[in-house]
Amino acid sequence: MTTSTEITHISHPQHPLKLKNHQKPYNCDGCKEQGFGSRYRCEICNYDLHTDCAFAHSTTSHEFFKSCTFKFLPQRPGKCSNSYCKKCMRYCDACGKPIHGFVYHCKSKGWDLHPCCRNLANELEIEGVQFRLCGKVSSKCIWCKQRNPVGTVNGIRGWSYVSKCEKNYLFHVYCLTQMVHQVWKNGGNNGSDERLSIQTVKLPLPVSLNRSGGNSFMRIVKVFLKTIAGILLGDPTITLTSIFVELACKD
Repeated sequence: MTTSTEITHISHPQHPLKLKNHQKPYNCDGCKEQGFGSRYRCEICNYDLHTDCAFAHSTTSHEFFKSCTFKFLPQRPGKCSNSYCKKCMRYCDACGKPIHGFVYHCKSKGWDLHPCCRNLANELEIEGVQFRLCGKVSSKCIWCKQRNPVGTVNGIRGWSYVSKCEKNYLFHVYCLTQMVHQVWKNGGNNGSDERLSIQTVKLPLPVSLNRSGGNSFMRIVKVFLKTIAGILLGDPTITLTSIFVELACKD
């Protein structure tokens, strides 16, 4: 992906967008989802874009949806121009949340993906433990303790990450977005300002997970969660740094 420090973008033709790395949260004006850290920004208009929204591909694919081509659209498909119209609402097939802006859409299958959700890896391996994306699951999520994510719509359940180890741990992608939102809402570790350090934030992990997993596995889970948070927030540097910090520390 390009690392241009200044770009022009069709979604904001009034002024150029400059690459910024403010270590605080923002709302992307492209996909309308949360972001953190690096973004392309117009200071004059307070306009921000995730890097993935600024450099969206005209067409793309995802390993989870084999033989499927997604086309980039500036707004969800349909004749209705109101992106918040509940009657015409479409939902991301990865996280289960509504589509309010930029989207990757597969016309033949009717699937939709937020630009940042498209970056979710089909498989992640951390210290020998694999986490794999799954559609239908038989066990319950560690976070919400439900088989199907609470808050998603019927037919759009979203993906789940399931660990391959002695005990299979399941996390809904939707619940991971809610975890990110909760951390953001609480202001990270410091309630006095809006800064959110993904590397140092105390994740709101369920007590049951602390009891059932040892220190080693807990460290792996924290790396995994912060990695996914970095992807969903549109800043890949968060992912790289969180892995380095967590694996360097032996809690």
